[in-house]
Amino acid sequence: MPGSKVGNSQRLKGPTTNRVRRHQGEGPVPEGIYTPTAVTPALPPLPSRPPRSLGDLSTMPVEEIVQITADHFSSSEAMKWKQRGAMRPFLHHLAAFPGATWQERWEASGHDEGRPVSDAAGDNKYLRNKLNRATGYAFALRLVRPTLLGFRCNRFFHYLPWFHGVAKDPWLEEFCRRAEQLPMSQARRGRAKFDVCCALTVFGIDLKDLTPEALLHYSVESRKHDLTGGNGCFGATLSWPILHEMGQFPSSTPRSLRGAVTRGQIPVDEAVDRHNVRNREVRDLLVEYIRRRSAGLDYSTLRQLTNLLVGVFWKQIEKINPGQKDLRLSEETFTAWKEWLMVLPDGKPRLDVDGPMMAVRALYLDLHTWSAAEPERWAKWVAPCPILDSDLRWFQIRRRRLQERMANRTRDRQPLLPILSQHVTDTWHRLRSLLDAALKVENGEEFTAEGVTWLRVSTKDQRHNRPPVRAVNRTTGELVHISRDENYAFWEWAIIETLRLAGLRAEELTELTHLSVRQYQRPNGEVVALLVISPSKSDRERVVPMAAELFHVIAQIIRRHRHEHGAVPVCVRYDPHEKTWSEPLPYLFQNFHGGTQRGMSTTTLWRAIRRACDALTRTHPQFEGVKFAPHDFRRLFATELVNNGLPIHIGAALLGHLDIRTTRGYVAVFNEDVISNYQQFLARRRAERPTEEYRAPTSEEWSDFQDHFDKRRIELGSCGRPYGTPCAHEHACIRCPMLSVNPKMLPRLDEIEEDLLDRRKRAVAEGWQGEIEGVDMTLTFLRSKREQTRRFERVGPVELGLPQPRPPLTER
Repeated sequence: MPGSKVGNSQRLKGPTTNRVRRHQGEGPVPEGIYTPTAVTPALPPLPSRPPRSLGDLSTMPVEEIVQITADHFSSSEAMKWKQRGAMRPFLHHLAAFPGATWQERWEASGHDEGRPVSDAAGDNKYLRNKLNRATGYAFALRLVRPTLLGFRCNRFFHYLPWFHGVAKDPWLEEFCRRAEQLPMSQARRGRAKFDVCCALTVFGIDLKDLTPEALLHYSVESRKHDLTGGNGCFGATLSWPILHEMGQFPSSTPRSLRGAVTRGQIPVDEAVDRHNVRNREVRDLLVEYIRRRSAGLDYSTLRQLTNLLVGVFWKQIEKINPGQKDLRLSEETFTAWKEWLMVLPDGKPRLDVDGPMMAVRALYLDLHTWSAAEPERWAKWVAPCPILDSDLRWFQIRRRRLQERMANRTRDRQPLLPILSQHVTDTWHRLRSLLDAALKVENGEEFTAEGVTWLRVSTKDQRHNRPPVRAVNRTTGELVHISRDENYAFWEWAIIETLRLAGLRAEELTELTHLSVRQYQRPNGEVVALLVISPSKSDRERVVPMAAELFHVIAQIIRRHRHEHGAVPVCVRYDPHEKTWSEPLPYLFQNFHGGTQRGMSTTTLWRAIRRACDALTRTHPQFEGVKFAPHDFRRLFATELVNNGLPIHIGAALLGHLDIRTTRGYVAVFNEDVISNYQQFLARRRAERPTEEYRAPTSEEWSDFQDHFDKRRIELGSCGRPYGTPCAHEHACIRCPMLSVNPKMLPRLDEIEEDLLDRRKRAVAEGWQGEIEGVDMTLTFLRSKREQTRRFERVGPVELGLPQPRPPLTER
């Protein structure tokens, strides 16, 4: 690439800052990459001679410019006449302003401040159109160079071909070729190309001279002036990854615009200074204290500690007593702070008052301890701790109230979980069947799905790489965006089912990769699918044996990626808690965002769950006002494990809890019988086994746990009775809700149904009313099991294959 890269911040007009962004996980950041909240550094100066493929027009007479415009932008004489008729009034309009060159006259006209050139025509509609078109010609010809506002206040529908035809830049042609290959609509691809052409026009440069700093400046200013559609997004989000892939930007530059504008982790002193502490000595103390504590804390906890000590504690102390000089607080000051702490700014009572109090207490006690070892550094700040034992007297009671609220929340959602699971499953299967049927016909043809007639209709944009599939319901006239809705429904199903069946934390779900799927062969030859959970809250990796349902969900995710991309794409993921970017990995939960594949965020999980719950409120009023959080599924998973008889210490291992008491806090029981039986079970175990045996399960215990499932295999499939319990239904398997029928045994169910019908005929003939009632009940259960099995059978087997690591970029 040519070495001289330049840009121009002056052409963007607007307040700028100067703070260089810290970037984590995507390599060092080149000088000038900055955050949108900081002040933009001055960009390199403009080239002394801007690109002029048609020559220097800066002082050329009006008629010569009019002729060049007509010759370049039209081929027929009629069109040339129109171009002359548009360009001549534009030049006469500029000529009325002082200046030796057209650029000077443009700047004197005031159009750079956001006033369209067409306003000069008043109410004359035809003249407004001429002036608007001629303005675009002038920008494309590099006759004048506008500011960003001066450019965007005028609307051009064909500026891209105008600029592209004049520039004759092979590097720009390569960019446009790559933009056309983006897997999105033609409108969005055109937006990516327009952003680059707009930036080159504003800066007065060729594409080879466009730097990351210049494009980022353009992007931030576009957002600040609300030029991105009013949605608060940055400009050029799709252009950035294309330029990075072309090699236009240095390899150390972030791969996406999101990576460039992400602030990353900030140092302790800057985090403290955000609260504008007036007392500089106390400010320095808090910085030193928090910096020393940071050695044993992750970044998320460190941010919380900073907010509690500086924002919640000391900043409020300064408001209550502006003259406070040290940590020795008077009783009146501390009482006023406690009263403020009890109420949130919105007037609601603060539920977590123990967090701030424990952080402040730790500050005072740590200073006491550290002053004994380093008196010269900490002794001057030693003061009596204002938080007395009486202030924490109700700590345990408040913790119990918190656990009660969580238990009530779990109880309220427990009966709703099967409804939610069934809804997302049925919705995805229905839309997938509809999509499969629509793909078999061409646009304008009718097709039938589940007894409903649909008409596949064409989209406005058939130049899409994968045109979206839409259809009209011939009965109701409803237009359905099938491919889009099916994609939403799939990920809602995948997210909810994985959370429900694995009990993962939200962060653990987003960190699952193709490499997390492993297998283990037991001594009896059976292969068990395993899910490796990356270290999260407890900083310990764990392995979870996957049930058939969970394995099916993971398999569907892998199959979807392989169908769309050939393999699970390798992408990065942003951790909003640690403010870092991950290494490129084949994440299972990822989507296309900002022109690149990126791992899903926890916010995406929340939105998917909320969409599913909102859709259910129309048919299930009990979902009105109910919000499922990702952690609710984890609590329900833990509750079901223990209530089904699984020893709680094994449940703790599956959940990744280091303390068994944490697992007990997750378990919500539903009636006194469960409570009494569970307590009796624990009492018997404690009486029979020593305390030290409450530990991680041994290999023998795991073996016994796995052997239990071998004893549950029956003719029709598998029994799902709780671990360690015998058959409770006298082997009446057809009626038993624990029976899971193998799809291969569907013909056997048909045989059993024929036999039951023959028995019913005999019972009717003989008048055996009791026998008739029993046979009818068995038939009801049999047909229900058969329908459920057929629904699962429609999914079909999934070929997973083995994940293959991609070669390094240097080998491609």
